[in-house]
Amino acid sequence: MITPADLRSTFLFESLTDDQLTTLIERGEEVVFGPREILFEEGEPADFFWVFLEGRVEMLRRTQSEETLLFAMERPGQWAGGFRAWHAESGYLATARGAEPGRMFKLSAPALNELAHEWFPFGSHLIEGFFQTVRRLEALNRQQQAHVALGRIAAGLAHELNNPAAAAARAVEALDSTCNVMLESLRQLATLEIRGTAFVALDALRRELSEREVQQFDPLDLADREEQLTEWLEGRGVDEGWRISATLAAAGADIDWCERVGAQLGEKTLQPGFEWITSAVEAYSVLREVRESTSRISELVDDARAYSQVDRAPRQAFDVIDGIESTLKILRPRLGTGIKVLRVYDKDLPEIDGYPGALNQVWTNLIENAIDAMAGDGTLTISVERSDDAVVVEIADTGEGMTQDVQNRAFEAFFTTKDVGSGTGLGLDISRQIVEDRHRGLISIRSVPGRTVLRVRLPISQD
Repeated sequence: MITPADLRSTFLFESLTDDQLTTLIERGEEVVFGPREILFEEGEPADFFWVFLEGRVEMLRRTQSEETLLFAMERPGQWAGGFRAWHAESGYLATARGAEPGRMFKLSAPALNELAHEWFPFGSHLIEGFFQTVRRLEALNRQQQAHVALGRIAAGLAHELNNPAAAAARAVEALDSTCNVMLESLRQLATLEIRGTAFVALDALRRELSEREVQQFDPLDLADREEQLTEWLEGRGVDEGWRISATLAAAGADIDWCERVGAQLGEKTLQPGFEWITSAVEAYSVLREVRESTSRISELVDDARAYSQVDRAPRQAFDVIDGIESTLKILRPRLGTGIKVLRVYDKDLPEIDGYPGALNQVWTNLIENAIDAMAGDGTLTISVERSDDAVVVEIADTGEGMTQDVQNRAFEAFFTTKDVGSGTGLGLDISRQIVEDRHRGLISIRSVPGRTVLRVRLPISQD
């Protein structure tokens, strides 16, 4: 049975008088719970004010068919619900489920409203106004900041997609012209009635160039080869030998190869024969460019999918390094050319149990903070290692560092050193909640001039 001493031992009720504590006990009731016992459910009317006394209670939110752990009540005096004392349409924001045997104190919302107005009339009016205002402002602020963050990430992704997409578009345009030349030269060869054996030999010489691996020639050597091939072609009456020689030289052709081609062609078929081979080699090269460009686009889409975890369960076993790498790929445009990324990864890391989508938001916040601190020039060092039963991630930058006052306040709600509209909209306070409340981990800061380290310790298992 709850006693006045039980309530006074909590930070929430420590300043109440004995009579007030007795009244609370008379109006409320004790709830004893066991593991996995549901105390209240998300979305239900918040008709009761719940105060944690002992044990452990998990606060859960359901996403589709998965349950997500928001945080756990472990400190006596933590409370939830009772919102109908201030707003008639409020519901529970999460589901409360016992994790360890314990006790809660439950008071109805009407009783809470009545006692608050009786004991603290001025405070009650302030709470009602504050409650309404904060709900509106917080919703608008989170929405705006989320849109800003999403816009920045989308802009970066669009920038990354633009280069391969533009390359693919240019390659397709070039392929159209190349195919027209190839088909026209084939028509001319057919009109001139080239021998079947000669065309088979010609095709074998074409494959000899097309199927070679891409080679990197010295620019001077390549220029000399082009000049030799141009002289050979023009000496045998081939028009625009300079254009044909550029493609053949880049593909690795030499004078000996041209002599073998010429042996299969007559004087009249020499021009269309070389044009057919050249256009076929160009088509093969352009198709290779299209393949590389579309592969890059596919990789970027996969990176975005891995970052967002859109097709995966919220809670799962996962590799921390995978999430960090997908975040770095998404933020590549922000790194620019002046920031060097140094990776120090433990090769034998175990998978951890948790919420990779939420942690990716933490990595985004910490890495963007580091980028901002270095102002486009410095070294970003990311280390991941195992420490006993946890995985430790450290994100360090070579920026100016934080003052002691900033370090002390960094994890306060709504605290920021950035201008309005800057940042991801995910402050260190939210990062701390994700790491400590949802993953039962620890996040800390060490900063001196020229080096700031954000350290995140994540337990391997949530059990």
